[in-house]
Amino acid sequence: MTRVPKQVDHAERRAHIAEAVLAVVARGGLEEVSVRHVATAAGVSPGMVQHYFRSKDEMMRAALERVGAAVQERLGAAGELPPRDLVRALFLQLLPLDRQRTREARVAVAFLAHAAVHPEAGDELRANARALRAHLGARLLGSTAQADAVATGLLALVDGLGLQVLTGQLAADDAVATLDAWLDLALD
Repeated sequence: MTRVPKQVDHAERRAHIAEAVLAVVARGGLEEVSVRHVATAAGVSPGMVQHYFRSKDEMMRAALERVGAAVQERLGAAGELPPRDLVRALFLQLLPLDRQRTREARVAVAFLAHAAVHPEAGDELRANARALRAHLGARLLGSTAQADAVATGLLALVDGLGLQVLTGQLAADDAVATLDAWLDLALD
């Protein structure tokens, strides 16, 4: 009897390890991310983690990509919405309003903190932020300097509200009410 080699889905295995990175960061912050901790969380060997991710930065980027993909998937489920409703739906996905979004927000905050002291790690983050501001500005007001300023301000508001919810300074319902009030001011 010939032995058939086991088929490995590398994308699935990489995604599984990236999901473990998310769990480690959400539980203990970026300082907890190590090959050993991630391997334990994923239930794989440290060598396997190193095979798929050569550095802590690669692990963090993969985790952040998973967060972005999850937000996009939830937004896609919202269907076609008018511009203001679409912006609100996006911002609600960025706020830590439930267990999943809280976990994602912790990862995003950890990556932002890391990028603040390791600027090279934030290149992709900065490019994504520029693209999101441009997209929001175009959807809301057309591509103008004013549209970019409004989009920038609203994203900063959501970032601040998210931090306040994460740190217990603001209840989730109050964050949503504040967001709605500012959307009314900025977009109506």
